[in-house]
Amino acid sequence: MYKRTSFERLGISRSSGSNETKPNASNMKMMIAVALALVAVASAVPVTDVKPEVGLRAYVEPVKTIRSESSQQPEGPYSFSFETENGITREENGQLKEVLDEENKPQTVVVVRGAYSYTDNDGKIETINYYADETGFHAEGPSIPTGAPSRR
Repeated sequence: MYKRTSFERLGISRSSGSNETKPNASNMKMMIAVALALVAVASAVPVTDVKPEVGLRAYVEPVKTIRSESSQQPEGPYSFSFETENGITREENGQLKEVLDEENKPQTVVVVRGAYSYTDNDGKIETINYYADETGFHAEGPSIPTGAPSRR
């Protein structure tokens, strides 16, 4: 039985039982080429910052790192720090510590201590100090809530 399937919206006409494609195949190739061109153009667009209040899009330069230091010891301890041109800083160090688990078996954990600073929306420098050990992650700073959340 001869069955004909027509994909008019795509510009393709093909008959079942035949490997030949009608002349509209060039339309499909053109559509693929256009789609690939649009993808290439979209991926080349620079990063933009949308400012809805002004209705403008502006090119945003990536923030540059002006200082970066790191150290990793074979025994496990490490440290790193960096500073960016927009005033963000971070420093952290980690040490290995042996603790007992629930079954009183020794386990090695990494104890991390560090801090980071940034300029908040009001122009004030905010510093967050933190540590993480076998008890979890703990952070302290002006914007970190200190009390337990109330239940309703």
